[in-house]
Amino acid sequence: MTENNGRDRSRDSGPDKDADAEPDDRHDTEPGTGTVVGLLLAAGGGRRLGGRPKALLSHRGRPLVEHAVAVLRAGGCTRVHVVLGADAAAVRARAELSGCVLVDNPEWEEGMGSSLRAGLTSLAGTGAGAALVSLVDQPGIGPEAVARVLAAYRSGASLAAAAYDGERGHPVLFGADHWAGITEAAVGDRGARGYLKAREDEVVLVECGDVARAYDIDTEADLGHLE
Repeated sequence: MTENNGRDRSRDSGPDKDADAEPDDRHDTEPGTGTVVGLLLAAGGGRRLGGRPKALLSHRGRPLVEHAVAVLRAGGCTRVHVVLGADAAAVRARAELSGCVLVDNPEWEEGMGSSLRAGLTSLAGTGAGAALVSLVDQPGIGPEAVARVLAAYRSGASLAAAAYDGERGHPVLFGADHWAGITEAAVGDRGARGYLKAREDEVVLVECGDVARAYDIDTEADLGHLE
């Protein structure tokens, strides 16, 4: 786990076409504050995309991972951890991720569960009270959805998720009290699905269907969503 501070921070903190309005209620995540850190899962190898890492897909002239980080920041996350896997060295070299904590997941081929485990483990000692988890391959989810889910944070016991026409999706907020249980349960591509299903009554669903589109970039046909 490293913090990428070697480049000019002005670019990655600048406005993104989908992330040009920053809410006033910022969620600082310096150690000891007990608030929320953004956790971006960006390790996928794009198997159904011919082995092209999703983090490096081009969106608006830059790697998709840059767009996803800008969305988290514009939505209220001042601290962002990014989990890398497939072609991590190329992502570090080509993407502007200054100010982010970069987390290597050598087990990325096992599925999203391994990235979630790596990401939550990286939060140990940060003092964060919750993690807001987003996926790199969902560019239709912008800062408005991030801000709405962040607003559901109350304490380390919080569980919240964006909903689209009532169906749970991303981003998802995990209070720190749940990290150990999620880390234990996250296997394969299921991530925290089983953990959340077992606690449906505790999960606050935050409707975001009016401000975001929850499609994934999984196949060649899905590339049409990128700009």
